[in-house]
Amino acid sequence: MIKAVVYGKRGRRFGKGFSREELKAAGLSVKEALALKIPVDVRRRTKHDENIKALKLYLNQASEKLKRSN
Repeated sequence: MIKAVVYGKRGRRFGKGFSREELKAAGLSVKEALALKIPVDVRRRTKHDENIKALKLYLNQASEKLKRSN
């Protein structure tokens, strides 16, 4: 399961999901992310490069799994 990282008063922690901006930067819409079982938090407005890299890596791994299974 992929998780988003957020920063708050107590430092770094896992959040409820990825922001719309992070999804957009990774080339996904909210509907596509939900279809892929990627958690989305529409309340978040921040965009962290760490989360964008994690999304891109997750998408690459998922596409490789599909290629291997076919």
